Amino acid sequence: MRTHARREGDDFVINGAKRYISNARQAQVFIVMARTEPGSRDAAGISAFIVPAGTPGLTCGPTDRKMGQDGAETAEVFFDNVRVPASALIGGREGGGFKTAMRGINYARLHVAVTCVGQARRLLDETVAYVKQRQQFGQPLAEFQLVQAHLADSRADVQAARSMILEAARAFDTDGEAKGETITDIACCKLFSSEMLGRVADRAVQLHGGAGYMRGMVVEQLFRDARLFRIFEGASDIQRLVIGRSMVRG
Repeated sequence: MRTHARREGDDFVINGAKRYISNARQAQVFIVMARTEPGSRDAAGISAFIVPAGTPGLTCGPTDRKMGQDGAETAEVFFDNVRVPASALIGGREGGGFKTAMRGINYARLHVAVTCVGQARRLLDETVAYVKQRQQFGQPLAEFQLVQAHLADSRADVQAARSMILEAARAFDTDGEAKGETITDIACCKLFSSEMLGRVADRAVQLHGGAGYMRGMVVEQLFRDARLFRIFEGASDIQRLVIGRSMVRG
């Protein structure tokens, strides 16, 4: 993180830039992570600030052109001597930004997992409807056993992810705040569900044949949309690190 904030009297002055910020051009307020400890390289030097849109020096770049997820705009956000009062420091003390971010990340990861299940179910519904009406060799594609096998794999994937998420969500509600084993379970949900969606999307396009590769088909759009879920809110490899570290440390 290279965005930094320096104290000037009763204010902080923020300089830097952020990339891939969701809804940046529509946002009315930003939560900004910046280094307040000069030369720091770890999380202890990161602070979080509330910065209203329209603050002098805060500007947004053009909307990013992405592979998919066209319904969720992202853009760069630039901070050029953006001045905010000391009261904008979340938590009232410097160095608490990383903990602030982590308090929200587990909600976000569980939300991503749920979204993946919803998208996978839509893909499966679209595919079942298609193979029932698409004729090949004088009969619907749905009558072929190998097609049914692919559908079964996707159905099992969706059910496994849904069950995993419900269990983790119950534990989250019971704990009141994600911690320990619940954090690991949420990482499992995010990892499995996002990878599961990729498999279901791939099978959906495969079972649609050439039609699944055409723009205008729902499965083609969802195939492109699905790829991002394995990257944002902690990529799959990060989830593996979280899970593995918790296992070996007990």
